[in-house]
Amino acid sequence: MTHPIVQDTKDGAILTVQVQPKASRTECVGIHGGALKIRVAAPPVDGKANEALIAFLAERLDVPPSSIAIHAGAAGRQKRVLLKTCKAKDVLVRLGLPAKGLVTS
Repeated sequence: MTHPIVQDTKDGAILTVQVQPKASRTECVGIHGGALKIRVAAPPVDGKANEALIAFLAERLDVPPSSIAIHAGAAGRQKRVLLKTCKAKDVLVRLGLPAKGLVTS
């Protein structure tokens, strides 16, 4: 299954995320420019923002943090996150996002 922000792969789902570090709190703010925008309270120093992103996604998706990895964009704000134990449809449901645009193959 594919969606503008999440796609199924043989390794799990890949989620496209736009990260805003140094926010007042960590939260998901919705879809922004083809990515899920997530604000994280951690600064973008020494991987702290990536760690906060992984912890936030693990909690929201109810999966262990070890099943989440930054697939691409670790040093930038736009990231592709591999969710090893999830399917695209489950990611959308668990994040409370509409499945509009979801294409089954």
